[in-house]
Amino acid sequence: MADLTTSYLGLTLRNPLIASASPLSASVETIRQMAEAGVAAVVLPSLFEEQIELRDLGVHDASKANQALLPDALQHIPEMKEYNQGAGGYLAHIYQVKKAVSISVIASLNGYYSGGWVQYARLIEAAGADALELNIYHLATKPHISGTEVEQMYLNLVRSVKDKIRIPVAVKISPYFSAMTHMAVQLDQAGADALVLFNRFYQPDIDPEMEQVIPSLELSDARELRLRLRWVGILAQYVKADLAVTGGVHSGLDMLKCVLAGARVVEVASALLKYGVGHIATMLSDLDTWLAEHGHEALRPLHGRMSQPNVADPAAFERANYMHVLKTGFG
Repeated sequence: MADLTTSYLGLTLRNPLIASASPLSASVETIRQMAEAGVAAVVLPSLFEEQIELRDLGVHDASKANQALLPDALQHIPEMKEYNQGAGGYLAHIYQVKKAVSISVIASLNGYYSGGWVQYARLIEAAGADALELNIYHLATKPHISGTEVEQMYLNLVRSVKDKIRIPVAVKISPYFSAMTHMAVQLDQAGADALVLFNRFYQPDIDPEMEQVIPSLELSDARELRLRLRWVGILAQYVKADLAVTGGVHSGLDMLKCVLAGARVVEVASALLKYGVGHIATMLSDLDTWLAEHGHEALRPLHGRMSQPNVADPAAFERANYMHVLKTGFG
C-alpha cells in the first residue's frame, strides 16, 4: 500500500481524507465508525454565533414567546435549542470525541461578526480541539456595505481569533470575492493556517402555492469540483497557508485531482451522506490503486504537481480554458 500521509494545519495525517461537518460528525459513535473506516480527521458541525449570542443574553431558544425580547438582529433565528446540544453541549462534544478517537478533531464556528467568537474559540481550545475552522458565512445584502468592508470584516475576525488561541485556524470562505487571489493573500497574512475552498451557501427556494420562501438542501456533485480545482491550482503559488477542498469530492480520483492541484486535504460530507460511511474505504482504496498502477509509492510527491506554475499551459486555469471550450466544444 502506498504512503498516503500528508500534513495539514501542522498536523500529520495518515491520508488527505477529512470527514467534513455534517450530521455524521454530530455523533460520537458515527465519528468512531468513520475513524475505523480510515478518515484522517473530522470537522465537527458548527457552533453558530447566534447560539453564542442567545446564550449570552440568557435566552436558550428563539421561540415565538421569546422573539419579542430579542434584538432585531436575532429575531430571525429559528429554534436552535437542541442543535449541537447548545453552546455548552458543543464543548462537551469536543471532549467526548477526543476521548473516543485518535484522529484529529477540528471544531467549527459559523458566523461573521460576533465578539463571542473569541471567547468560544478559547473554550474550544480548552476542550481539546486540535484545530478550529472558521466558517465565515456572510451575504452582503445591504447596499451601504462595500466589498472592502466585507473583506476587512473577514480579516478582523481571523486576526482576533488567532491572537487569542494557540491551536491552528482554518478559514472556510466562499467563491464570491471579486479578487480571490488578493483576498487569499490577505487572509494568509492575517494568520490563517489554512484556507478551505469553498463554502456552499444553501440557496432558498420559493413555494408559489403557499407564497413562502422555503429552505432547501442539495448534496454536492462532482461537477462542483472544477471551481475548487481552478482556484486551488491558482492560489497554491501565492499563499503559505495550507489549502483544502470541500464540495464536489466524491471519489478517490477526485481526491487525487485536488492533491495534484495543490490541496493538502479534502473535506467530504455529501458523498458519505449519499453512500454511507463505508465509502471512505472505497475512496482510499481507489486512490491507493491509482498510485500503484502509476508506479507511485507515496502521495506527497504529487502535491501541487499540476498547480498553475507546474502545468504546460498555465493559461488553462484562466481565460484560455474558456476560449478553448468555445472553439472545440461547440464546433
